[in-house]
Amino acid sequence: MNLAQRLEAARGPGTAPVPAPPSPADPVAPARSSGAGEQARRTPSPDQRVAGPSRLQKTPQPQLEAVPAQDALAKLKDRAGTILFERLGSRLLDTNLTEEQLHALVQEELVDVVAAEEVPLSREERQRLIRGVSDDVLGYGPLQQLLDDETVTEIMVNGPDMIYVEQKGKLQRSPVRFASESHLRKVIERIVARVGRRIDESSPLVDARLADGSRVNAVVPPLAVNGSSLTIRKFATDPFQVSDLIGFGTLSPEMAELLHACVEARLNIIVSGGTGTGKTTLLNVLSSFIPAGERIVTIEDAVELQLQQEHVVRLESRPSNIEGKGEITIRDLVRNSLRMRPDRIVVGEVRGGETLDMLQAMNTGHDGSLSTVHSNSPRDAVARLETLVLMAGMDLPLRAVREQIASAVDVIVQLTRLRDGTRRVTHVTEVQGMEGEIVTLQDAFVFDYSAGVDADGRFLGKPVATGVRPRFTDRFRDLGIELSPAVFGAVPVGKVR
Repeated sequence: MNLAQRLEAARGPGTAPVPAPPSPADPVAPARSSGAGEQARRTPSPDQRVAGPSRLQKTPQPQLEAVPAQDALAKLKDRAGTILFERLGSRLLDTNLTEEQLHALVQEELVDVVAAEEVPLSREERQRLIRGVSDDVLGYGPLQQLLDDETVTEIMVNGPDMIYVEQKGKLQRSPVRFASESHLRKVIERIVARVGRRIDESSPLVDARLADGSRVNAVVPPLAVNGSSLTIRKFATDPFQVSDLIGFGTLSPEMAELLHACVEARLNIIVSGGTGTGKTTLLNVLSSFIPAGERIVTIEDAVELQLQQEHVVRLESRPSNIEGKGEITIRDLVRNSLRMRPDRIVVGEVRGGETLDMLQAMNTGHDGSLSTVHSNSPRDAVARLETLVLMAGMDLPLRAVREQIASAVDVIVQLTRLRDGTRRVTHVTEVQGMEGEIVTLQDAFVFDYSAGVDADGRFLGKPVATGVRPRFTDRFRDLGIELSPAVFGAVPVGKVR
């Protein structure tokens, strides 16, 4: 007689059949009901008692406490959120309450709401339920835990059930998901509403920012075919300092000393790099070298820079409204900034005709200005600036454009995101001037790839000085700025391009 037959004999006639134990592959085991069958499963038959350990290990183990399934928890969460909104109502919008008081109020009411439901929950499930409802009411729903995780640098939502994150430079799929497309849309609308923007079918894409400065891009149907898309690039609550970038290997100490001197000497600097290479982070670090007594005007599409100086005016562009009116472009802001008596102009990124106005500002007394541009090398950065100047709609000869660039820009700092996910400064390049029709460049620092990679695939190389002393060091001497001899102490490996 096999085990199933022995169990059937022990149960006796008229009882329900014994359900098979759940497969290990089943995500959630169904709750078992009590009754005669349950009592029979709890009390082993004489045959079971003598079957030996190997037989007993195969018998189904009783599950005494019913555990709510995932969908039941989701329904409970929705019900608790609805009741909470009914209880608090307009108090959620009370401006007299601080953020801490509002969170305390919501937590207190949530505990009462969950207790009133009288649903058996484990401690872990209760905490998860309370946090989920709290995030939906006060935060950004399922994304809140990713935003609170300091190791997550970017969040990419491809739909309600497909969320990817970047951690330590690597992309991976997150188990976090939204309940539905409408749930995702509510979170997107909450984000854009807090910065005075709107998103709907008539205006289906928007750039916005969170309270901590994190950059947000959202696209909804009909443009997003597979469901609403949301991308959040996080910025550290505590801005990175130059020591942090040195610790990450992005900069070398010698390179940092040279860039500090360049900012102090009021050289015009362009930070160049591809998407996600850390241009804004480096621009923040370079801006920290600006003396506190100078007036700085920052101009951005969405405010991201976190300048530490006191005398800062922050300007942000504005898209047109639903009627196509009211647009304020970066170019409008650059032109206006010239009337604001700036000592330095910091443009978050040049991507159009504003490049011409920025170069003119650099050439007309606003030395020490900073900006970023998308390109893959210092030489590409020059070509990119040429193209952007031509987008201003001015029919300028190419030589005149190149002369403008060569006269305005002093230093190009190139950032690259390597295959191991790290972000490194691969070039610090001086713009020396014109030779015939060509803008001449000279590397002061380059990244040395010759060391190879370690067992984990991480690059072992580092930035090294070419040994060529840039011409702008004469300006350092005139201003009394001292550089340590080790900065340019390497054997020359570069050449004029």
